[in-house]
Formats: sequence, structure tokens, C-alpha cells
Amino acid sequence: MGPDLVVQLAQDSRTIPLLIVCDADMLAERAIELGLNLLIDSNVENPTKKAGEITVLDVPLTNRCVSGVLDVANADAVVSALNVAIDGCLNGHYQALVTGPIQKSLIQESGRRFSGHTEYLAQRCCVDEVVMMLASRDMRVALATTHIPLSLVAETITKELLERKLRIVLRSLQRTFSILKPRLLVSGLNPHAGESGHLGREEINIIEPVCSMLRDEGFNVEGPLPADTLFTNLSRRSADAIFVMYHDQGLPVLKYAAFGDAVNITLGLPFVRTSVDHGTALDIAGSGLADAGSFGAALTMAGRLTFDVADEI
Repeated sequence: MGPDLVVQLAQDSRTIPLLIVCDADMLAERAIELGLNLLIDSNVENPTKKAGEITVLDVPLTNRCVSGVLDVANADAVVSALNVAIDGCLNGHYQALVTGPIQKSLIQESGRRFSGHTEYLAQRCCVDEVVMMLASRDMRVALATTHIPLSLVAETITKELLERKLRIVLRSLQRTFSILKPRLLVSGLNPHAGESGHLGREEINIIEPVCSMLRDEGFNVEGPLPADTLFTNLSRRSADAIFVMYHDQGLPVLKYAAFGDAVNITLGLPFVRTSVDHGTALDIAGSGLADAGSFGAALTMAGRLTFDVADEI
């Protein structure tokens, strides 16, 4: 549904220039399928801001794209388009990267090791650590681990990993979000945050020592806290972000509260990267039923963090 989102948002004028990296013919065909007028512009040095127009840097697919149908032959082109965008950000030609949803299984079936945008961006940018954060109007949720099996979470969480990830979150809240003294709530791993060691000792042996060390350095870090009450009364607790131990510990709450309006942000990269909070929705691709809310929010967030754009792209 990524092309659907681009075509829909291109119907309105924009306040900052956007360059779409994809197969130009595919995007034109999707506009026709959706019954929407779209002029494809190729002037990549001066992207259009006009309603009904979009500038495209053409990265051709191997096979013609059929809405909602996966074709592993096109996987290389998908990755190539992503690489073009990443390289443009790394060399300073582009100010920020906004990605649509990607079908991870398609990339994996082409023979590549690919667990998601976040991990791939870290590898391509040669950074040791990044953090996935999802943000809505009311909360920010960052993850210690991302796309790994639940059976591997406990062994993956170490003092060293937590310290690196927590420092990235705190530094990003200060530098990227301009929060001088951020307040961060940190979850435990086990039910009831281990209940004094009776339900697990990761809180005692790993999480608490790292939180304590950061508090000694002057950071406002509270935890480890029970995950089942972590999200209650957030406004009263004035939390700037919540840090959880694994993907499905925190994201179900955020997506329940703000699905379609939340933004995926990768912290720790040398440039701003945002994305949608949902998947590819193959079943509605090309139907006109796609909700562009999260994609619009991702564009707006990238504008705020890069250009200090206040309200909308």
C-alpha cells in the first residue's frame, strides 16, 4: 500500500519539497488504478510542491507491479531504492528519510538477511546501535529489542546493551526533540518487574544497575517498573518517553491508543528517519481504502525534526 499512500498525499500541495524514490511507471499506474490524477515530475534537483504532482527519482522494478501481489523478482529493486535514499541522506543531498511499509518476507525470500528497516539502516549507516521509537501525540515508546523471537529476548538484554540504548534515547530526546532534562520510564522484563526476584532476576541483575548508574549521572530515569501499569497516568507522571524491553511489551499499547497517527522513528542515525506505524496491507492495496494518516504524520514529524515545520508538510 506504499504507492497508494504516496498518490493520496500527492493530491495536496506541500510546504517542503518531497522526492519519491521508486519505479515511476508503477506510481503512475497506481494513480490510474485509484482513479486519481497525478503528474510525475522528474526534476529531482527541484522537487515540486504542487497539488496533484510529485517528483520521482526512478528506480525501475524488474517486473510490472500488480497491486497486492508479491513478486520476489522485484526485491532487488526495492532494496536498491532504499539504498539510493540512504546514500542521499548520508552524503547530505537529502535532509531526512521517510519510509513506507516494507514486506520483510519478500526481501528474505530473495536470499537477503533482512529483519526490518531499523536494523538495515544501522548496518548501512555503519552505526553500532540504533533504537526504534514509536511516537504519537501523547506518548513515545522506545524498544530495547526489536524484531527477534520472544525466546531470545532475555538472553539479548545485557547491561551493555541497555546502557547503549538508553543513552541513545536520552541523547535523542535532548538533541532531536529539544527536551533539556527528559524523564524516562523504564519497564522491567518479567511480570510485576520480577517481584523482588521471585518471577525473574533480570530486573535485579541487569536493569536496575543500569538505571541506577544513569541516575547517578544526573539523568531522570525511573525503573525498572511493572509493564502492566507503566502506561497509566502518563500525563500526571510527566514522562517524556517509555523504554520497554521488547516489541510487543510496549507497541500494542501505543498502537491501541494511536494507530494510524503514530510515527516510527529511528534514533541514533546520522540523519532523521521516520516511517509509518503499520504494515503493507496487501489485501487493500490499490483499492483506495488505505488510510494515509500515519504516512502523513511521518512526513510531518520528519519536517518538525529537520526543518522545524510546525503543523503539516
